[in-house]
Amino acid sequence: MYKNINIPQISTSKINLLDLNRKNLNTFLISLGAKKFATKQIMNWIYNHYSNNFDNMFNISMQIRNKLYKKSVIFASKFIEERISNDGTIKWITDINHQKIETVYIPEKKRATLCVSSQIGCALKCHFCATGQKKFQRNLKVSEIIAQIWQANKTLKKKNINNRITNIVFMGMGEPLLNLNNVVTALQIILDEYGFGLSKRRITLSTSGIVPALDKLRKMVDICLAISLHAPNDDIRNLIMPINKKYNINCVLNSAKKYIQYSYANRNGITIEYVMLKNINDSNNNAKQLAHLLKNIPSKINLIPWNSFLGSSFICSNINRINMFANILRDKGFTVMIRKNRGKDINAACGQLTGSKIINIINT
Repeated sequence: MYKNINIPQISTSKINLLDLNRKNLNTFLISLGAKKFATKQIMNWIYNHYSNNFDNMFNISMQIRNKLYKKSVIFASKFIEERISNDGTIKWITDINHQKIETVYIPEKKRATLCVSSQIGCALKCHFCATGQKKFQRNLKVSEIIAQIWQANKTLKKKNINNRITNIVFMGMGEPLLNLNNVVTALQIILDEYGFGLSKRRITLSTSGIVPALDKLRKMVDICLAISLHAPNDDIRNLIMPINKKYNINCVLNSAKKYIQYSYANRNGITIEYVMLKNINDSNNNAKQLAHLLKNIPSKINLIPWNSFLGSSFICSNINRINMFANILRDKGFTVMIRKNRGKDINAACGQLTGSKIINIINT
């Protein structure tokens, strides 16, 4: 099963409680002499009241609060910058030791999605993705992933925005499965009824297909799965996604099929993400190849109009070509969606996140 995070030695550093899932928090609190029910009480304060002050936790004994002050902190890295799109999308930047990550809030009529990052930079270097052109720095800690959600909820509350977060997607900066243990622990907190309490069907992890990690994931946590495929054959995928030379399409899809077999969240199929690149992967024949490739994979297909970034030579397929591509797939019996480009005017759309400096410095 999943590998628990290692709790830091109390004598050398304070523990950030945002790094701990319920099991590890319970272990830590028992080591302080707290009763078992204190775990749920403290998680309620952290994730429902957004409290990072032990003094406010009036239903926790003074003795335990004093020990918590000495041994631990509740620290959520703050948003330092914000930009709001014309379509209502909000992009926030977090500075972590002078390195930046981005988090995107996408409101709709009946839902609101938060797109979170799992790494600083990305090692996969997909040619059509701006994040992939940034140098990989490191994996995010559990607390740095959780902080994005914690601060987003707190910020929305402060702004009196009623459209609270209903869905979370791991589609921000980085490849989530290259940070497997920390991402899984963060997912456990997101799913926990005393954490953020979201349903497994409201959380999506997008991966380019790190096969060994994907094989492990199905034994660790059940959430909605999205495969960043972007090509109907290995020749094209090798050109635009270097990771395919290590884990080719068949390896990725076979691993995804195994995940589906064990998954309740994906009982209606996984999502196949496919960026539309003019004269590269968008021909009628490419659509037919994709249909053949996915004929035995329960899935829905999400066509993504490519979003430009400085220095790239790609061109987005025009809307007529995208519609024709979609119709070929629909005629083959597939459910196909064409993704709306949200936040493009603030470089918050799919594939545009880089952690670059933006305006409107804020305090949260």
